[in-house]
Amino acid sequence: MARNFKWAWIVGLILATGPVLAEDSSSPGVPWSSLSADEQRLLGRMHDQWDALPPGRQQALERGAERWLAMSPEQRENAKQRFQRWKELTPAERQLIRDRWQRFRDLPPAEQERVRKSFKRFRDLTPEQRQRLREAWRRWRELSPEQRAIIRERIRERRQQRGG
Repeated sequence: MARNFKWAWIVGLILATGPVLAEDSSSPGVPWSSLSADEQRLLGRMHDQWDALPPGRQQALERGAERWLAMSPEQRENAKQRFQRWKELTPAERQLIRDRWQRFRDLPPAEQERVRKSFKRFRDLTPEQRQRLREAWRRWRELSPEQRAIIRERIRERRQQRGG
């Protein structure tokens, strides 16, 4: 059972990132014999079709196996849970995530770093703080553009009063 789940996790990782991974046929493939014994065991179901896989897919599977084997047991458990949640998403939800990931990758590096820092700050909040922030965001989205402009102006005024 654990072996099947590991296999499913690696394949799921590849499928989830498939649109992001380029199938570069000009890059060299990964010979099966170059995989470590642990990687071969993990990817064993692919052995018979390995040589027929595109080089980009071989490389992606090798990277996935390397990442899996480098994880601690806790990290593997977290990865299993994330993969389970991924499998439960609808195709539309998966596509939305892929589209957002691509938009993130298209951002300039400085903007990507700003997003990463913001996400880390969000993740570091308590569950209650995150829920309050989600609720505030929901209410903000329900405001009209005019109402948002008024609130932004009030915030600017308060900052000016404090700073100046």
